[in-house]
Amino acid sequence: MTYQVIIPAAGQGKRMGAGKNKLLLTLEGVPVLIHTLKVFEDDAECSGIILAIHHDDEEEFRALLNTYGIRKVSSLVKGGKERQDSVYNGLLAVGSMDGIVLVHDAARPFIKQGIIHELVDAASKEGGAIVAVPVKDTIKKAAGKLVAETVERSSLWSVQTPQAFRASVLLEAHNKAAREQFLGTDESSIVERIPHPVSIIEGDYDNIKLTTPEDLYFAEAILRKRKETGV
Repeated sequence: MTYQVIIPAAGQGKRMGAGKNKLLLTLEGVPVLIHTLKVFEDDAECSGIILAIHHDDEEEFRALLNTYGIRKVSSLVKGGKERQDSVYNGLLAVGSMDGIVLVHDAARPFIKQGIIHELVDAASKEGGAIVAVPVKDTIKKAAGKLVAETVERSSLWSVQTPQAFRASVLLEAHNKAAREQFLGTDESSIVERIPHPVSIIEGDYDNIKLTTPEDLYFAEAILRKRKETGV
């Protein structure tokens, strides 16, 4: 089943400390943004990519799309003050509300097509689905700097992107959030408030988000592993 994907790419990535948009940093000589876009560019089921960008980056982003042959970007839309605003602006560019729309972090370049296809299939059946991995660490709930309790981790998931929804469901969720001035931490958090069920697809621990300088070391290691194993 085909889908469109909204990729918010307007953040300044201050925690990366790069002095520029972190998506312009390179992995093996190729910008992070391009690594991410190539996953969807090469997926026959992806019918269009909508990029939400900061206006200061537009010229450089357009040049990168041309240099690396990224042809599926159908719209460059204005990024908002919050990520949620950027996604909403992207959603307005989707067109038909009948299909499936994904939202994916631009700084997650290691998502696999197989997981994307599982996600789209689940969203087409349920209306909403997210990618997540089981929590591996012991989780403590704290009161200040004192342990209040140990949280049972068997039911805990660490949420990633993409997140996939029927476009009409995501639009309804955004409109409700706007009316109620609710700011969610991800798309699922606003869809849950409609309310609407959201299913979980187990993802891959390699699907990291590049947030701090240390993450770049992990990213290089993942690229080396993929070259060595072909996976």
